[in-house]
Amino acid sequence: MNGEKRYEVLKAVAELKVDGPCAPAAADITGYGEDVFDLEAMRKHLPKAVFEKLQATIEQGKALDPAIAGDVAHAMKEWAISRGATSYTHWFQPLTGNTAEKHDSFLETDGCRAILSFSGKNLILGEPDASSFPSGGLRSTFEARGYTAWDPTSPAFIKRHGNGATLCIPTAFCSYTGEALDRKTPLLRSIQALSGATKKLMKCFGLPDEKVTVTLGPEQEYFLIDKRFYLLRPDLLQTGRTLFGAPPAKHQQLEDHYFDTI
Repeated sequence: MNGEKRYEVLKAVAELKVDGPCAPAAADITGYGEDVFDLEAMRKHLPKAVFEKLQATIEQGKALDPAIAGDVAHAMKEWAISRGATSYTHWFQPLTGNTAEKHDSFLETDGCRAILSFSGKNLILGEPDASSFPSGGLRSTFEARGYTAWDPTSPAFIKRHGNGATLCIPTAFCSYTGEALDRKTPLLRSIQALSGATKKLMKCFGLPDEKVTVTLGPEQEYFLIDKRFYLLRPDLLQTGRTLFGAPPAKHQQLEDHYFDTI
């Protein structure tokens, strides 16, 4: 890191003004999760039989019944439109380290009329340009067909932006031959494998065959640095971790710094 640049950043950070404590006010969580197509929204907008089949897929891991896709898509569209959404996107996590979206509008034409439509096929399957994303050398660019598949275990949500709002549908992203082209597909496969192994163990102990919930907790330690320092570090920009620099002034020989003053 250039010494002069580091000095400028340190000076700017030192001049930051800290806001005082907030005025006391009652906590308000009434709007929490209002833009998520959650259990309550599903129960409200879906026919009872369709809701029960979808919940069996989400809660018990049963195969998704393709026959209910149309009803789910219609309910999801009506819910999203009522909350201001005018378009939808299959939202996925390619190997770029970021999220990706392929946007389409609900607006279609029916002869001379404009209608809002969202079919079960559009919900279940999408086909973004896979040549735009890394594949780890799995296939040539001209064979870069990639498909997004709806993951019903993750609830759809609405993303608001300057041009309105978009219905985001969480999906997995894989190739025509089934290779994972994202970070979610391996996660779903590992959850399925771990769930199956756990159920076998439960059977050995005479426990009932129930749903196994796999959880992954975040790492206990977070390291926050000023954005201006981050932009001066090519190792953090390229890899997201420290590759060079001086060792920390204090390691874990002592414990008093874990709960130090802030």
